[in-house]
Amino acid sequence: MEALRQPIVCVLGHVDHGKTSILDSIRGTSLMKKESGGITQRIGATEISIQRIIEISGGKISSKMFKIPGLLFVDTPGHVAFANMRTRGGALADIAILVIDINDGIMPQTVESINILRKFKTPFIIVANKIDTLAYFIKPENTSFSEFLKEQRQEYIDELDNKLYAIINQLYQHNLTADRFDRITDFTKNVSIVPSSAKYSIGILEILMTISGLAQRFLTPSIALINNLAKANVLEIRREESLGMTLDSILYQGKLKTGMAVYVNTSEGPKETKIKALFTNVSSKSTKVTERSVVNSASGVRIAISDKLDVIPGTTLIEAKGDIDSIIKELQEESQVKIDLDEHGITLKADTLGSLEAVAFELGTRGIKIRSTQIGEISKRDLIDVSTLPDQMDRILAGFNVDLSTDAKNNLMNYDVAVVASKVIYSLIEEIEKWLKNKKEEMDEESKQGMPIPSKLVIMPEYIFRAAKPIIVGVKILSGRIKVGDNMIRDDGKYAGTIKSIRDGEVSKRFAEAGQEVAVAIDGVTLNRQISADQPIYVDITEDVVKKLKERSLDEKTMETLEEIIKIKRKENIFWGTRV
Repeated sequence: MEALRQPIVCVLGHVDHGKTSILDSIRGTSLMKKESGGITQRIGATEISIQRIIEISGGKISSKMFKIPGLLFVDTPGHVAFANMRTRGGALADIAILVIDINDGIMPQTVESINILRKFKTPFIIVANKIDTLAYFIKPENTSFSEFLKEQRQEYIDELDNKLYAIINQLYQHNLTADRFDRITDFTKNVSIVPSSAKYSIGILEILMTISGLAQRFLTPSIALINNLAKANVLEIRREESLGMTLDSILYQGKLKTGMAVYVNTSEGPKETKIKALFTNVSSKSTKVTERSVVNSASGVRIAISDKLDVIPGTTLIEAKGDIDSIIKELQEESQVKIDLDEHGITLKADTLGSLEAVAFELGTRGIKIRSTQIGEISKRDLIDVSTLPDQMDRILAGFNVDLSTDAKNNLMNYDVAVVASKVIYSLIEEIEKWLKNKKEEMDEESKQGMPIPSKLVIMPEYIFRAAKPIIVGVKILSGRIKVGDNMIRDDGKYAGTIKSIRDGEVSKRFAEAGQEVAVAIDGVTLNRQISADQPIYVDITEDVVKKLKERSLDEKTMETLEEIIKIKRKENIFWGTRV
């Protein structure tokens, strides 16, 4: 029989839908009988043996049904963590669990998770969590879904089906065909939905059995134990006083030994180092570790290395054996971020390569361009670089799962740059979209302030306060928007003065909109000589702004005024406005 390692399982889903609770429930179910030895807590992962799954099934399944030794659950939930755990050409996780709140259905992070799973072509099941919220009573707890369902009234069963069908319909809109796990005959065409309650540990057995069955049936080639080079994915970098540099990792291929030479990816490229020590068996509630001389895949392992290197999280550690040039080339290719950059766009910073790619992927689906990407905290140098970009729409720094350096925080007010940061992708993107929208509106407003708007106004005869130097009169604005500094013309094209000031009662203003009645001071003309109360006055526009004005979304009356001004101008030049 072909030897298999345990499949690596990752948990994804929308915030508050129960990703962590499902993991905790899986751990709790497995820890009920510690003496069985069926579970081992390890660095960054929870290992559950098939023997333990058989025990909690109450004898309903047999060891003869399984060839895999167990399941390795990666303890860090979330689709970004999933994206960070990469191997060459794909994802580290062999299979995934997508958690959906049975009441909320598909939410933004659910869609992000589906997109990431599709990107990495990772098989997955869906856990419909919080089925307890539909029940009139919870009986029994700590049991299988099938046993729980037997105790429920028909109205609960009907309500559960309604909720499940709503989720199935939502999934169908995302081109996924799904059904409840016990109703599926062809698992190659349907995504399994396992109803569960993390709170009351209901349905955990079905989750474990479904994952085990699918992994064994469809993943055998990828989880076969082959005597290959040892490879581990580095999840997190730690600097410990007694040990120095340590790497919390998932060993997914081969075996690691103390003293082994390995290559890691650093900020300066691939570097060789040696394994100083290996540690496993970390309790989720303790920092206690056990030192090992050898660790086999697949396992969570803390690796102490002999050199102080700036190792990049989310990259691979590879045993230094055989074709070293090939190993270095693989690490170099891995460190190249596969993101399409543009001449314009946001500057993106994140904690790992996988995070960068995950956020960039979601930004791309929304049409948001990226100018530059980097790993690490937001620094003062970043503020300087982005603040000097010529296009104001590019002056935004987005940080995912990273902090601002102390220097950056202290100097933030000194630079014309927006900084948005979040640990949740869809929240970060919402903030980016909000800033881009507001910035565009602000620039449009600035454009309006600098560019004359086609406007039409008349002097109100009952509000004439001064006839010259300057004229001060009350006017009614019929269309457009007037501002201080606008030059004006009459309906015959002759100069009609320059607006020196605008007042609305006691308030001095720079602008006044269509429909308003305001007092204006007009310089350069005399009342009843160059202008009078019996003729309309227009804000003058230059030929070079006609095209820009036509491209903007001006209201109907303002567009009509623009056409009137063009006719006035063409009395002297029949081609006016056509050569722009």
